[in-house]
Order: sequence, then C-alpha cells, then structure tokens
Amino acid sequence: MKKKLLSLIVLLLTAPTLFAVVPCASQDLENGFLGMWGIDIEEGGVGWLKVHDEQGFLDGELLWIGGSVLPVSDIYLANENTLVVTRTSERVFNKDAPGKERTHIMTWTLRITKTGDAIAGTMSGPSWEGTGESVAHFTGKRMPPVGPAPDLSAIKFGKPIKLFNGKDMKGWRPIDPNKANGFKVVDGVMQNDPVQSEHGDHVSYGNLRTEQEFGDFNLKLEVNVPKDNNSGVYLRGLYEIQVVDSYGLALDPHNMGAVYSRITPSEAAEKPAGEWQSLDITLVDRHITVIFNGKKIVDNQAVEGPTGGAISSDVFAPGPIYLQGDHGKVSYRNIILTPVL
Repeated sequence: MKKKLLSLIVLLLTAPTLFAVVPCASQDLENGFLGMWGIDIEEGGVGWLKVHDEQGFLDGELLWIGGSVLPVSDIYLANENTLVVTRTSERVFNKDAPGKERTHIMTWTLRITKTGDAIAGTMSGPSWEGTGESVAHFTGKRMPPVGPAPDLSAIKFGKPIKLFNGKDMKGWRPIDPNKANGFKVVDGVMQNDPVQSEHGDHVSYGNLRTEQEFGDFNLKLEVNVPKDNNSGVYLRGLYEIQVVDSYGLALDPHNMGAVYSRITPSEAAEKPAGEWQSLDITLVDRHITVIFNGKKIVDNQAVEGPTGGAISSDVFAPGPIYLQGDHGKVSYRNIILTPVL
C-alpha cells in the first residue's frame, strides 16, 4: 500500500501537465460590458457603471443614486450576456449612543443582462433600515467615450440670461413639490434655510430647479456658505459643482468647486465661511471648467458620467440648473447663464 501511495505522489510531481489549471470559462468570453453605462432606476434615481479590464483583471466603478462614485467590491461575467457586480458599504447603528455603536458591512448585488447596447437588471440586498430585503429594478444604455477636450477659444456664446431677478422666485420651481421648500428671497438674495424643529419630526427639504433647460453654457454666480453648511449647483441636472464650507481643508474631490467625487480642484481657492464667493463654470462637450474666486481650479476636464443626485442619466440631453436644498443653509445671487450657440 505504501509503495502505491509513493508511486502516486511521484506521478503528481513529475507529470504536472496532466493536472494543469484550466482557465475559468468566463475568462474566455467576449466581454461586451466593457465601457460606461448610464442607468435609470425604476423606483427613482440615476446610476452609472464603468467596466474596464486592467491587465487581465475585470474591475469597475459604480454610482448609485446619491453619494460618491466608488470602486465595486467584485465583478465577473456569469455568461456572455450576464454581468454580476457587488458593492459593499459600512453602516453604523446607534451613532448617538456612545459605547453602543455597531458597524455593519452591508452588501448589494447587481445582476445585469445585456441586449445590444441596452442593459436591464436588479440590485438586491439588505434594506437600508437594517431589516428585510430591498430589490431595485433598472435599465440602462451604453455611453460613448467622452472624447477630446473642446477648443474653448473657438466657442461662440449667445445672449446672457439672468436666472435670478433678485425680487422673487420667477423662473424656478421645486423638483419635488411634495417636499418642503426652504428657498426664498431675502434682501435681494436667494436664500435656502432648511430649518428643523428641535422637538418635532424631521422635515425633508427639496431641491430647486430652473424652469428652463439648457445645453452647453457658461454659468456665473455668487454664493455664501455659513460655517459647516453644504449645498451644490447641478449643471443640466447631471453634474454637481460642490458648494460647501471647506476652507482650510486639504484638496479633495468633495471640496468647494469640485465636480463632486469626480474631479479634484487643482488648488484651494476657498474663502472663510460666511463670505461671498464667485463661481465661473463652463460646460462644453462633457468637459467642465471651474474658475473659483478668480482661480482656475478645473481646467476643461472630462467628466465621464453623472454625479450623485443627478436627475437624468442622459449626458446629451438639455437639462436645468438645480440647487441642492436639503443639506444646509446657503445664499445665492447674481446667477447669469450664457448659452453656447
């Protein structure tokens, strides 16, 4: 018996070709999912997925309704027309009870099928409230690459449009009429103040948008952000230019003037909280330029897809300017848009 066992061990060591590792069948599949996908979630909201193959390893980034664009946890082809994507997030429970906090790792799985340049699928996982299962259905379309940066010196602009008259809210309306509206005009300034009662239920405030929709343009405005407050200016309802008190902080894609979670400012140009600050923003051919307090902090840079809070996944359709109203107190004035001809 010992001689037979020894002979088998020798065979395994001397004949490795008989037991060569066979690549997973899915690795040999043609991956038609490579690229970027704009996602519309049936229950409401917008998503974005980028799938890429780096040195033979499949990887991706995902945006789901709000928050930042984040790397996926896992991604693989189940078959030629089915992609499986996993994302994880930490959730801290009992944050207001020191010593009793609990951190949970929550995992959601997207199962996506493809037909041509269209996708459909579901995202399933634990309910955000911590009990039960949540299932979201979605559809999507392939997005073409951004392309080269436009020559801004060759761009022709039309007649400037004054979006805020300094007297009333004419030309603006809430995105969701069922939510509270914290915007009003005070001393010629458009002010948002989402006040919460100290003892009542939490009030959910909505965002504000222009009645008009625009293609490519230059947008100039002034904004005043009190200490520790937060808002955002959305271009065509797609791309958020961050508005936040980030004075004195290290450079980050979530600072004032950044294209939220996508493009980090090249330098810090913030003024202290409570001071009026200027934004000069140009959007042309999916490229954004931001001049903040006279300094160019984003220079004609490509933006691959929507940011969190976008109201559309169509990066080519006209859309409104919208102001975030559910995060904090902020004031705007001198809002002027000049369309690209």
